[in-house]
Amino acid sequence: MEMEITTSHWLDDASTVPAPTGRTFLLDTNVLLHDADSLTSFEENNLILTVDVLEELDRFKRGNDEKARNARRVIRTIDSLRDGRPLSQGVEMPTGGKLYVVVKSYTEYLPKDMDRSVADNRILAVACALQKAGTDVHFVSKDINARVKADALGIQADDFLRTRVNFDELYTGWSEREVPGDVVDSFYQGTPTTLDDECYPNEGVLLKDAANPKHSARGIYRADSGLVEPFQHGDARPWGLGPRNVQQQFALELLLRPDIRLVTMLGQAGTGKTLLALAAGLQLVAEEKRYRRIMVSRPIMPLGKDIGYLPGSKDEKLESWMQPVSDNLQFLVDPKMENTSDKVQYLYDTGVVEVEAVTYIRGRSLPKLFIIIDEAQNLTPHEVKTVVSRAGEDAKVVLTGDAYQIDNPYLDASSNGLTYVVERFQNQAIHGHITLAKSERSELASLAAELL
Repeated sequence: MEMEITTSHWLDDASTVPAPTGRTFLLDTNVLLHDADSLTSFEENNLILTVDVLEELDRFKRGNDEKARNARRVIRTIDSLRDGRPLSQGVEMPTGGKLYVVVKSYTEYLPKDMDRSVADNRILAVACALQKAGTDVHFVSKDINARVKADALGIQADDFLRTRVNFDELYTGWSEREVPGDVVDSFYQGTPTTLDDECYPNEGVLLKDAANPKHSARGIYRADSGLVEPFQHGDARPWGLGPRNVQQQFALELLLRPDIRLVTMLGQAGTGKTLLALAAGLQLVAEEKRYRRIMVSRPIMPLGKDIGYLPGSKDEKLESWMQPVSDNLQFLVDPKMENTSDKVQYLYDTGVVEVEAVTYIRGRSLPKLFIIIDEAQNLTPHEVKTVVSRAGEDAKVVLTGDAYQIDNPYLDASSNGLTYVVERFQNQAIHGHITLAKSERSELASLAAELL
């Protein structure tokens, strides 16, 4: 026989307290682990957490990674909101709604074939019970499968979108403009030009002769002057590396300009993101002495065990994760790939290049460094904020990644930290961005990226 839902059934000994009215969001654990501020992101609406969510937070709170820190922070936030009041009856949120914690299980509202031992299913059971009671409940999760199951149960299911951007409309970092032929000629003589409409700061501009598209010039839009200026480093070949296409030329200009403190580069495999960043870094560190050293870091996203289970010292553990960086350095120091290991090791031994796991950057202050964060698409927006905020005086940060190769199960092309930075910084004078479209690694790599 179906159980009738009343307020006292889902609130422990709270028959005098009404069930939530208006829109109510039931949060999955991964939302809280993804963004520790998510509790304050739902405006005046009500929030519900289940005891399963609290137990999962308790399991995740032990550790030094970002999930553990977020778990601890969320737990502290919940405790501060409680302030001696029973969470089962709902406590006021700063945004105007109420936060409830549901302890009772409602697995009787699940289809009989659903596994009651699965935490996600027990959370969805609460959603079913609330909906049966007439509550306008929305289940919010970063887990696609959990959202699909909720939809199958007739529950409104949503992704957490506070830090989500429209990837299809993401700023590419460069544009083409048609101009009279004499403007192109003057530009080659070093004369900046104006445009009919404004660009983003440090946007690359390809000026094309309206009468002859092959007659063109490349420049960069400067927000302070409102002009498109010729490149300062148009003929640059840092460590012998020259650009192979127009986007790579824009990228080198951004990387070599000292006033651009943050550079973001998006592109598929083989477009040269990491290679360009390392070449520019070696030029600015080893040759021009503008920065003390290059720090290269990558998020540790294993398919198997985490870095902590690997044998050896920290540097020995990092060696396999940083091998793609060493591969690029080998190409730069010796394109013929002859006796390159000693030359690359020399860069490490002399402190020109330092490798570090993103996990260990938190808490550091990094002045006058050329910082490269590779594979940044695997970082959450909060993790990217943590990394970029470590940059000290006279430091430069370069974020590279491929939004279509994401290993983090709770991120996609629109919600990862790299695209979030592009969206938020596109109007800032100290930022430059470029999307690299053409693979230059090899014909095979180019075809693989296009066809597979």
